[in-house]
Amino acid sequence: MQPTIDHYDFGVIVVGGREYRSDIVITPTRVVDNWWRVEGHRLQIADVRDFIAEDYDVVVIGTGYNGYMRVDREVIEEFRRRGKNVFVENSRRAVEVYNELVKSGLKVLAFFHLTC
Repeated sequence: MQPTIDHYDFGVIVVGGREYRSDIVITPTRVVDNWWRVEGHRLQIADVRDFIAEDYDVVVIGTGYNGYMRVDREVIEEFRRRGKNVFVENSRRAVEVYNELVKSGLKVLAFFHLTC
């Protein structure tokens, strides 16, 4: 089963008992830490391209503690074109959504900006 998020606060997230202090991507099979985007506070298609073909049911995007990371419309449209629901929330709320979806048995692809 995909790990849940144990804790999140500004700049730190704990997934399945392991602490991360840089932005992460969670796939149904792994956690990718130290995730960088082309522009720090903007999520573009280039930032998610390596993960689009993963096996997942739903997408969660955490836009930062206060929600300052912008998500390009193209990103959302690409996932929806593939038949995936997309949840875009500040990272505090995105953690809750992610955990609910994982506990319901769905395979979640999640992108988390930890600061801002």
